[in-house]
Amino acid sequence: MKISYNWLKDYLDFDIAPERLSVILTQLGLEVEDMEKWESVKGGLKGVVIGEVLTCQKHPNADKLSVTTVNIGKNEALQIVCGAPNVAAGQKVPVATLGTMLFKGNESFEIKKATIRGIASEGMICAEDELGLGTLHEGIMVLDPDAKPGTPASEYFNVTTDYVFQIGLTPNRIDSGSHFGAARDLAAYLNINEGKNVKAIRPSVDPFKPDNNSNPCEVIIENKKDCLRYSGITISGVKIAESPEWLKKKLSAIGLHPINNVVDITNYVQYEIGQPLHAFDADKIEGRKVIIRNLPDNSKFTTLDGVERKLSSKDLMICNVKEGMCIAGVFGGIESGVTDATTNIFLESACFNPVSIRKTARRHNLNTDASFRFERGSDPEITTWALKRAILLIKEIAGGKISSDLVDMYPEKLKRENIEVSFKNIDRLIGKQIDRDVIKRILSLLDMIILRESEEILTVEIPLYRVDVHREADVIEEILRIYGYNNVEIDEHVNSILFYSNKPDKEKVANIISDMLVSNGFYEIMCNSLNPADFYKNGDFFTDQLVILANPLSSDLNAMRQSLLFGGLTSVAWNINRQNLNLKLFELGNCYFKTKTEKETPEVNDFSERCSLDIFISGNNGPTRWNYKASPTDFFNIKSAVEMILSRLGINADTLDKGESDRRYFAESITYLSGNNKLIAEAGRISDKYLQKFDIPQDVYYAHLDWDLLLKIISDHSIVYSEISKYPSVKRDLALLLDKEIKFSRIREIAIKTEKHLIKNIDLFDVYESESLGQNKKSYAVSFTLRDDKKTLTDNNIETVMNKLIKAFEKELRAVIR
Repeated sequence: MKISYNWLKDYLDFDIAPERLSVILTQLGLEVEDMEKWESVKGGLKGVVIGEVLTCQKHPNADKLSVTTVNIGKNEALQIVCGAPNVAAGQKVPVATLGTMLFKGNESFEIKKATIRGIASEGMICAEDELGLGTLHEGIMVLDPDAKPGTPASEYFNVTTDYVFQIGLTPNRIDSGSHFGAARDLAAYLNINEGKNVKAIRPSVDPFKPDNNSNPCEVIIENKKDCLRYSGITISGVKIAESPEWLKKKLSAIGLHPINNVVDITNYVQYEIGQPLHAFDADKIEGRKVIIRNLPDNSKFTTLDGVERKLSSKDLMICNVKEGMCIAGVFGGIESGVTDATTNIFLESACFNPVSIRKTARRHNLNTDASFRFERGSDPEITTWALKRAILLIKEIAGGKISSDLVDMYPEKLKRENIEVSFKNIDRLIGKQIDRDVIKRILSLLDMIILRESEEILTVEIPLYRVDVHREADVIEEILRIYGYNNVEIDEHVNSILFYSNKPDKEKVANIISDMLVSNGFYEIMCNSLNPADFYKNGDFFTDQLVILANPLSSDLNAMRQSLLFGGLTSVAWNINRQNLNLKLFELGNCYFKTKTEKETPEVNDFSERCSLDIFISGNNGPTRWNYKASPTDFFNIKSAVEMILSRLGINADTLDKGESDRRYFAESITYLSGNNKLIAEAGRISDKYLQKFDIPQDVYYAHLDWDLLLKIISDHSIVYSEISKYPSVKRDLALLLDKEIKFSRIREIAIKTEKHLIKNIDLFDVYESESLGQNKKSYAVSFTLRDDKKTLTDNNIETVMNKLIKAFEKELRAVIR
């Protein structure tokens, strides 16, 4: 949200430099994310002055140029070569002097001394488009004869300079979502912290009075749950035209594009007080009735942007007797809006159910200024004030007569909340005892009325526009916000306690593994915890355990993630699209699940979180250099990464059961299972189907590790050490001719079962496949490391072990020793 410095001063008398004001607003909880200088004319016409053309003669060397002398209020006149056909002696004109920067769109140029066809030129007589004052370029601007030479053009053209603050408005602080709201907070701060006696003043609407009742519209609220209050009034005989300069400048400063006087006034009041308004062409309201209701499912409605939308029966609509005219609180309709031909207007000011508006806006993927305010909660107590303010401005600027009484439908008046606040809790939560009179003054400045007061407790009435204040702690937060967080001193006394954490230390282990991965060339990513629900509806995930958001930001972010896969593949695709092809990424994050429940509204215990570590590898295993030729990453790179992590955690991958994953996101894979058949990790190559979903043109290798299960496994681990064996180890190799479907893990399993005491290590150091070996055959070269920790092995011992292995392989694998 943008706040204008000049506009803020319309409601509060203050003299604070913009830079300091940005600090104060941030301290008040209205964080200033950016501050920029704004000028109604780009560049502020600096260096441009009013000049008088003293002489104008034809250029001796050019038919279309003139040589002029121009008085700019200094002792000597300037000689300027001008190409405009309408330049003449005696004219008052804008002159850009040497060194002036002129702007045209996004382009700029500096006025320099020049020689044009042999004649020196010391400036430039400007057209309106060259100054940014219009679009005409047929000739120079000719000003009023009374204009005084030497007058700065910024003064003559009333150029406005302003400072605009970009406020990072949090969802709970919509009460400050307007200039008056920000002024109200600022006034409270200045009173308490700087001893000022100031108050934010709303413009008076006392002059409001209907001129007649010749053009009334009846208002009927059918859905009283979602329409809390509806006010409306008619004004007839208006003239739709361009807004006055002051109004256009106000809106332009905060980034709004002026449209016409009526629409601009509704926007002005919205940013002034925070109440959205909507103007209807009164002549297009069929039956002279405005009905607030819901239309049937799949009803068609065309909005102001020309898009035909299918409505939900849950969408609140503003209708006439025949059809819908506006999606309430979100977007107007194309048929009922104000056009250049409109003369009679019905103006709406309402308060809608925030939940209903938020759901409708998300359903139609619309985010408007009106929905931004309504879905956070508008003030039902200002609907009529905003209406009167806008009507008076329309009457002043666009003319017309107020042609109906103000209709105000308020089916069930909302009650202000009463909250008890104890001084003891104020002192405890703030950490400082604040003077009781200061506390009461802060509450008064924030429109919180003290209903009852005792020595220990205040009973406070909360204004309805403070939709975020419901508890005692909320009131205390408001007191501290105005008093100033920086005014609470840090206690010099420090308390500490001994704390013994459970082993393993989750944070420490996570940092150890993260550091290891980073040192091996991986980059950590952090992806959104919200994913599209459709991604999980393919059989690879638990759709019945999917956590669906009740009020999603969009249909693409409507579910809590069950896996880190979506975010990781999105990151891979994003990088590849930007020519970053060689990727090694990892993410450690939570995934979310809902347990089955018969309850209509699930409770906290019906949800669970599980932490996962996911790894993604794609592209080459490094850049090609003069002394190193890069090769594409493959299955064994991802397998190696997984086993490196397991090894660092003290888990021997060889002791885990292996298998293949049945998940369809893998084209080939390996799984690591615990003794009770729980999945510890899985790794493999992502299938082409999934790669196509994300438009990824190269192979991606992916691994998932169940982090919570790993921490549980290593919680029972203890460090064991032993001395290096005194006896030497011996290596022996076997070349085995096998069927192609036999895996190395099966060879390892048989070897360990055959001789578990003497075999210390088993390695596969070569795989050979050829038609000469026979159909569906391959050759494995396997190395066995043997050692007896009690004695030196003899040739006899070694030969016995190797023979046992050969017999076991021949029997169980039908292997042929080569």
